[in-house]
Amino acid sequence: METPARISIRRCLMKHRRLPIAGLHLLLIGLANYIAFWLRFDNWAPRQEFLQTALALLVIRAVLFVPFRLYEGLWRYTSVEDLRNILAGVGLSTGVFAVYVYGYLGMEAYPRSVLVIDALVLVFLMGGVRLSRRVHFMMRHPKGAKKILIYGAGDAGEMIARDIRNNGALYHQEPIGFVDDDPAKTGAHIHGMPVLGSSDQLDPILRMYQPDEVLLAIPSASPAWIRRVLTKLEPYKIPIKTLPNVTKIPGGIVGMRQIQDLSVEDLLERLPVGVDLTPVQELLKGKRVLITGAGGSIGAELSRQIARYGPARLILLDQSESALYDIEMELQSSHPDLSRLAALADVKNERTIRQIFSREAPQIVFHAAAYKHVPMMENHPTEAVLNNIVASHRLMQIAVQHKVQRFVLISTDKAVNPTNVMGATKRVNEMCVQAWAEESQRGGAIFSAVRFGNVLGSNGSVVPLFLKQIEQGGPITVTHPEVMRYFMTIPEAVILVLQAATLARGGEIFVLEMGEQIKLVEMARHLIRMAGYIPDVDIAIRMVGLRPGEKLREELVAMDEALVASEVDKIRRVQSAWIPDLKFLQQNINRLESLANNGQSRSVVELLYRMVPTFRPLNREVTSQPNRHQLKRDRLEKLRVADQSA
Repeated sequence: METPARISIRRCLMKHRRLPIAGLHLLLIGLANYIAFWLRFDNWAPRQEFLQTALALLVIRAVLFVPFRLYEGLWRYTSVEDLRNILAGVGLSTGVFAVYVYGYLGMEAYPRSVLVIDALVLVFLMGGVRLSRRVHFMMRHPKGAKKILIYGAGDAGEMIARDIRNNGALYHQEPIGFVDDDPAKTGAHIHGMPVLGSSDQLDPILRMYQPDEVLLAIPSASPAWIRRVLTKLEPYKIPIKTLPNVTKIPGGIVGMRQIQDLSVEDLLERLPVGVDLTPVQELLKGKRVLITGAGGSIGAELSRQIARYGPARLILLDQSESALYDIEMELQSSHPDLSRLAALADVKNERTIRQIFSREAPQIVFHAAAYKHVPMMENHPTEAVLNNIVASHRLMQIAVQHKVQRFVLISTDKAVNPTNVMGATKRVNEMCVQAWAEESQRGGAIFSAVRFGNVLGSNGSVVPLFLKQIEQGGPITVTHPEVMRYFMTIPEAVILVLQAATLARGGEIFVLEMGEQIKLVEMARHLIRMAGYIPDVDIAIRMVGLRPGEKLREELVAMDEALVASEVDKIRRVQSAWIPDLKFLQQNINRLESLANNGQSRSVVELLYRMVPTFRPLNREVTSQPNRHQLKRDRLEKLRVADQSA
């Protein structure tokens, strides 16, 4: 540890370092010239030519070194640019000196070979003193420094290794080598550190070198690649770090300060680079926008992103007092000039909803309010119907009556071939969107729906549950070893929802592409590993069986639907074989409301079963099946004909 006196002396030397550096360069200039004569004539005695020109050489070189900034810089950061400046400074001063000697003094006897030898020796001496400082600094291994194994021997890995070597004491870290899947790189050295092998040799490499940390230095790595690496590192209790995505590295310059912990988002597919948000800006700017369920995960992110586009007024509606307060306070801090209203209301309360529409006259509605927990809705089907169907349908009616321009329903992949009550209620919502779009297609509201799967970190989703269980020491509970789900980050899901809203022309159901489905048991193992534990050793994983109404795999399109492309990458349109009649829906929704208000849960599920031909209840006995299979065949035939005509 440095004393205050040593620190003070070092600071003083740093402040006035140019004078001693200039003095050192003068010494090197004289020494190089003397060595050049000595090598040329093999004689220690000073020659006349040396004595007559030494002072002029010192002056010329000392002056011409200034524009090349050879008296500046920190030598421990010596680079190729510094070498270039040395070569330029020595070359120019040698040329000027030659003109002085042969032109001005007329000393034809001055050996020309001395000029060349002098320049070469001086370059060697000036470069040597700089590199010696850097080598000395790089050779300093701080006591107890972390040993870092760098995965990736590309440009990013090289920059990271160089940064650690230059600042090892500062970061208290020491790189020990590289791992790279390119077999041509194995055995090569980068900044003196070997490429130890590929991922196939990871096990012996880790056992031999015992690194304290593994750094994934491939900013362009795909989520699937990262998941494979995590699987290979599962048996080792070694912290794993990574670099931000390549799109988030300004100028492509990588350094130790950008290293971060591996996050769940790194395991998921991301949005393509360069998403054009101009249509979203044009849609929302200067509009009055209502968001139901504004305190929830999706609703809150919708509020944040919409606020950036300058709406005339933002109406936040939610029945949760604390959630509504949180998002309202957040927007007050981030967008203090935004005109907004926090409306504490239940979407089931028709009277309050009508008052809000009459007073605020929203032009665009994003309907995100819904009950979404599958097991809870299986046990309370009447509440699911009243909130998810009756209230949503009434909201659509009110929107039409108040001449709303656009109505966007936030749906779910559980509405596809639903196996549970929650999914069936959301499918009825989609049917209502299609029916109302048909009803109001002539200059009325544009209705659309957007489906997507699990959003990472949303309230009640599986990832926060896993993280909480890991924090408590386990076990992590997974329903089934083969259960798979789509995952997407909340901000990216909302960006695509907003883009889908700009594509709507009436009645569309949009599907967000979320990459490949991930097994929940694999996600659990990855989360355990990212937390620094070993799966099944430090944290157990326990299978608890499928919950009521739960599928093994989610789907994006139903048996009577097909996917077609849209104008935006990552967004697809659903082509339906059949659009329900609005009167048929209204009659059945009125019956559902009556049954639900009377607490007739079984009858509610029976009616849902008849309304949604693709509803396949799991763990429920449903008796009424009125020509159900024939109805499915008829709709599939209509879809086939529609595909052929398209």
